[in-house]
Amino acid sequence: MTHGASLLGAPKPVVLVVDDEPIVAEVVGHYLRRDGFAVVSASTGPEGLAAGLAKEAGSAPQAIVLDVMLPGMDGLEVCRRLREAHVTAPIILLTARGEEADRVGGLGLGADDYVVKPFSPAEVVARVKAQLRRVRLDTTPAARDGALRGGDIELDSLQRQLKVRGQSVVLTAKEFDLLHYLMAHPAEVFSRDELLDAVWDKGFVGGPATVTVHIRRLREKIERDPSRPTHLKVVWGTGYKFDPSA
Repeated sequence: MTHGASLLGAPKPVVLVVDDEPIVAEVVGHYLRRDGFAVVSASTGPEGLAAGLAKEAGSAPQAIVLDVMLPGMDGLEVCRRLREAHVTAPIILLTARGEEADRVGGLGLGADDYVVKPFSPAEVVARVKAQLRRVRLDTTPAARDGALRGGDIELDSLQRQLKVRGQSVVLTAKEFDLLHYLMAHPAEVFSRDELLDAVWDKGFVGGPATVTVHIRRLREKIERDPSRPTHLKVVWGTGYKFDPSA
């Protein structure tokens, strides 16, 4: 496991790169460092999990680039365990698998984005930057509006925190962005394509099923009965809406 050096002054954002191919890890790390990031590297699943769980300053990752095919523990399992441990750093999967089912499977476990191999290292850096921009939504006018409320749900844009029936609930960056968008437009119906365009980056190549997966995960976290949602409702043949009256 290796760490990127930091310069004096403001701390650099730390990106964890987990890949068992030394050339891939080296090149991606080089591009990230060139763009001002500190890099922590790991080459196996267990090493990646340990690095992703790090809490100490200078080692805790703000974003994670995670290969799916890893020795010791595959990337999907690493992703699942990180989310179970309430690690909210954006996770970008690196995968050679082209089937949509594999991509959606990773997103269903809590990943925020993916890049299919072979890829341009510059594209990976761009995805990392895009995810970190979304995490820092508190710098946008929409975030400065403060708390969004609907029924028994309160979303704090400044602190990026969610409370459901008075209890704190942990969301991934993309789950937060999607819920924020729907709550900011109460009772408006959006198609999956519209939500994909509004919440995901223009370069994201995933299909509308990505939205379905994230809606399901949000329902599991905010609804009393996810099978009978009262807030995140589907309008058959049209899309989804947030009902604030429940």
